[in-house]
Amino acid sequence: MVAARRQQRRRWRWGVPVLLAAYVGYVGLGAAVLQALERPAEVRAAQRLLQERWELLANHTCLQGPALQRLIEGIIQAYKSGITLQGNSTSLGRWDYSGSFFFSISAITTIGYGNLSPSTAVGRIFCIVFALFGIPLNLILLNEIGQLMLLGVQHCARRLEEVFHWQNKASLLMKTCALVTGLLLFLLLPPLLFSDKEGWSYEEGFYYSFITLSTIGFGDYVIGMNPDRTYPRWYKNVISLWILFGMAWLALVIKFCINLLESSSDFCQCSKKSTEMAEDLMDGNKSSMTGLHNVEICNDKDTKTKGPGESHTYTAPTEAL
Repeated sequence: MVAARRQQRRRWRWGVPVLLAAYVGYVGLGAAVLQALERPAEVRAAQRLLQERWELLANHTCLQGPALQRLIEGIIQAYKSGITLQGNSTSLGRWDYSGSFFFSISAITTIGYGNLSPSTAVGRIFCIVFALFGIPLNLILLNEIGQLMLLGVQHCARRLEEVFHWQNKASLLMKTCALVTGLLLFLLLPPLLFSDKEGWSYEEGFYYSFITLSTIGFGDYVIGMNPDRTYPRWYKNVISLWILFGMAWLALVIKFCINLLESSSDFCQCSKKSTEMAEDLMDGNKSSMTGLHNVEICNDKDTKTKGPGESHTYTAPTEAL
């Protein structure tokens, strides 16, 4: 009990502040890089927009500044609602059944592109209730899909061990195959489809794929929203399935990265604790048997119980690819 309290105090004293400092530093570094990369382009775009506005007013003296501003704001608001001008008519389509279905997927998966949102009060209230029950349902489904993927990898690894009498090589080989297959199916091949259906470049399609599957969802690229293109009916349904399975696969990859970070953190904590125990032994503050016992506990943390002649090896806290 006392040891647990000491460990908790050490974690609050050292672990959380260090992790928080690393987090803030990482975000701050990302902000600085993004500012250096994107700020000049933003300034140029703003200057170009102002120049075009003044040229339009100068060439068409019948136009008035306030009226033009209201027209621009109306066009922007209509575009956000999915309405675009095509000659003397308007095009609809974002709130048909396929568009509504895709919006529902983006809502409960917490992608939230932001390019489309309910405009009525009743629609917003329904969206809240729908997401309140839909998000847990989506998490349960993603967890089940991820477990099925993991079980499939483990089953294939066991079969390889039985047939070729491999041990550690079979597991490593299947995890590598699962990683490469996931990269192909969810990140590398979909941009080719987006290039064909959306007219995007491969880099734009790859960017959209990762932003979507990681649920960042900026909304600058969204499939099926170009009024100048005709999309097949199966398109959004296939993309919805791609999102579900891709999110489950990416969650396993992220869990694997978390396990690596936690493993390195536990190793550092154990090394630090062993050093402290050794210093206590040198100072004579504790008996040698107590110090050695505590060091052994640290070394045996997160390991399986071994026989007398077996050594202890570290295993990840949770399974992942």
